[in-house]
Amino acid sequence: MQTRNKFLDDMSQLMTNAMGVAQGAKDEAENAMKSFVDRWLADRDFVTREEFDAVRAMAQKAREENEALKARIAALEEKLSK
Repeated sequence: MQTRNKFLDDMSQLMTNAMGVAQGAKDEAENAMKSFVDRWLADRDFVTREEFDAVRAMAQKAREENEALKARIAALEEKLSK
């Protein structure tokens, strides 16, 4: 025959409830921290990776066009000096 100990049942229930409260507090703290970081980043005017890559591609294209124009000018100057 097994008897149930009221004290142990109460302690078990208390621990179960405490773990639930601790998990809820952890989730709440994570959400608050994520919101804080998101707001902080938004206020800093950081660019996204996609925006950065787009501007880098535009700069690379401009450099290539600049080099092509330099070569063309040099060829035209060579023609004029003859």
